[in-house]
Amino acid sequence: MNTENTAPPESLEKVDKDAPEAPKPFMRTIKSFIRRAGRTTAGQAKAFEVLGPQFLVPYQTSLLDLKSPFTQATTSAEGAAAQAAKPVVLEIGFGMGEATAHIASVLPGTNFLCCEVHEPGVGALLKRIGERELTNIRICAHDAVEVIDHMLPMDSLDGVHIFFPDPWHKTKHNKRRLIQPGLVAKLAARLKVGGYLHCATDWQPYAEQILQVLSAEPLLRNRALMSHPQLEGYAPKPLYRPLTKFENRGIRLGHGVWDVVFERV
Repeated sequence: MNTENTAPPESLEKVDKDAPEAPKPFMRTIKSFIRRAGRTTAGQAKAFEVLGPQFLVPYQTSLLDLKSPFTQATTSAEGAAAQAAKPVVLEIGFGMGEATAHIASVLPGTNFLCCEVHEPGVGALLKRIGERELTNIRICAHDAVEVIDHMLPMDSLDGVHIFFPDPWHKTKHNKRRLIQPGLVAKLAARLKVGGYLHCATDWQPYAEQILQVLSAEPLLRNRALMSHPQLEGYAPKPLYRPLTKFENRGIRLGHGVWDVVFERV
């Protein structure tokens, strides 16, 4: 018997109506990065094995005590207290870690929590940590936005570094840029009063967007407006940020580099 058009029994129809609404499919958030394919070298793999247990911070969905990753390996109470007293700076997207290792070496009194999803880059920074005997870096190999959302307490950071994020040059891809009002609001809320947010880019349209977005955040103010008004809101390159090989090449070709530094009010 053909039952294709037969109405369902009343009892089944009632169950269907009273049943809870089916969950909506998960909506993927727009990512500002692509997980690039890359080969982890033997040296990087060795760094993961030897240094990973001490310097990698596992992602978690609960708030992190930002002092604890830097004090766990400290053997003396005095050393732990000294580590706990250091300011903590978040770095988002360190690439292969060359600039990160340099900054950590010239600022030994600052602890750096660094986020990167590119596995060879994480291995490269671990290798640099071992070669330079750095103790003030910890790495969370996870999406920085999720780290901010779930792991970082409010008013906990002394600074944030975002150097040369992917500019997503095409207009249709601009929505993928990391520096957007929502993220900046989250970062501002997690900065201590007086803490700073330092961004750098070599793509002028992105520099203009960064300046605009940070200027619109009520918890932030531009450090450069008073000290360097001639730079129209941009900041001189801070001494701690090194010139990378990529940046030096761009300068030789006549490309500009823009630093933007705001602080929490």
